Amino acid sequence: MNTVSIIIQIILALGFLMFGASKLGSKQMVDEFTRYGMPSWFRVITGLLEIAGAALLVAGIWNDSLIAIGGLLLAVIMAGAVITHLRIKDPVSKIGMPIILLILTLVVLFIK
Repeated sequence: MNTVSIIIQIILALGFLMFGASKLGSKQMVDEFTRYGMPSWFRVITGLLEIAGAALLVAGIWNDSLIAIGGLLLAVIMAGAVITHLRIKDPVSKIGMPIILLILTLVVLFIK
C-alpha cells in the first residue's frame, strides 16, 4: 500500500466522519439541507453514508477492495454535493470543499 494513499485515506476518513456526524443533527446542516430543498431523511442518510464511507476507507488500509467501495461511495456523494451547490447557484466558496473532497477521493481510488 502506498504511504501517500494511506495518509490521504486517513485525512478523508476523519473529514467524512466529522461531516457525516454533523449531518445527523447539527442545526447548520438542518438549515443547509432545507435550503437545498431536500427532506430531513435525505440529510440523515447522507450523513450515515459518509460515516460508512469513512469506515470503509480506514478498513481499506488492510483490504484494497474496501477502498474501492468506500471511495466510489464518497465520490458519488461529493459529485452530488457539487451538483447541488451548482443547482442552487451557491458561491464558489461553498462549492470548494466538496470539489476538494471529490478530487482527493478520486486520487485515493487511482493510486491504491
